[in-house]
Amino acid sequence: MWRLIRRRQQSEAEIAGEVAAAAAVVAPPTEPDLQAAAFFDVDNTMMRGASIYHFARGLSTRGMFNTTDLFKFAIGQAVFRLRGNENPEHIAVARETALAFVAGAKVDDVVRLGEEIYDEVMADRIWGGTRALAQSHLDQGQRVWLVTATPVELARVIAQRLGLTGALGTVAETTDGIYTGRLVGDLLHGPAKAEAVRALARREGLDLTRCTAYSDSANDLPMLSLAGHAVAINPDSELREHARKHDWAIKDFRTGRKATLTALPIAAGVGAVAGGVAAGLALRKLYRATR
Repeated sequence: MWRLIRRRQQSEAEIAGEVAAAAAVVAPPTEPDLQAAAFFDVDNTMMRGASIYHFARGLSTRGMFNTTDLFKFAIGQAVFRLRGNENPEHIAVARETALAFVAGAKVDDVVRLGEEIYDEVMADRIWGGTRALAQSHLDQGQRVWLVTATPVELARVIAQRLGLTGALGTVAETTDGIYTGRLVGDLLHGPAKAEAVRALARREGLDLTRCTAYSDSANDLPMLSLAGHAVAINPDSELREHARKHDWAIKDFRTGRKATLTALPIAAGVGAVAGGVAAGLALRKLYRATR
């Protein structure tokens, strides 16, 4: 008798499952839109604060450099951001210093640490509103790339964690999986971002007039102006004024009186390199410790 009841129950369960499946509404798959894409800056556009700062902070918690170094770096970023000072000579010196520190570090170490630190520190700092904008492009069948001065290895980790297409970032030269201490080209900052987007568009067959670019900084005006549609996200004062003048969309996901400008350092060109100095120093220590 028990077996008969059990079979009847199983049969009813199977019927219920079949009925539910039959009643389910299946949305048709999104047709890929291969000529349109979206390009997102990272620091203070996709993420609160500077990605390289959060990376350096994660390294600090691992004892790879002390909190005094981290504090000095944070203050330096804030000063450069508030002054808007991106003296080419300062950028060149900071870049060379960062490269000297990172020379000899393993690419695999950077990627592994980037994944760990993203999950620990960065994930909760993604702007929900910006993430939703990126998802809307994906839902339309468009590809979505991050475009940032952050090292490309870290940029790729962020893109992967967010389910995006990929990332364009600053490329450091490597040999046999080891950083040589030289850049391939220059920092992906300002006009270099626009050149990277233009090169990607040629390679992928994108129609830039149908593409959308997002950023918080006037430093990214070359990239924003390159796309057919530009959106200012959490904009600085110069970008906000430019966006209003050119009827660009403006979206601000910050709360309070621009609290993020003081709560967390925000990387512009020099800030991103300064972060590389701190992170590079820590990676250098890691490299020495493993030898």
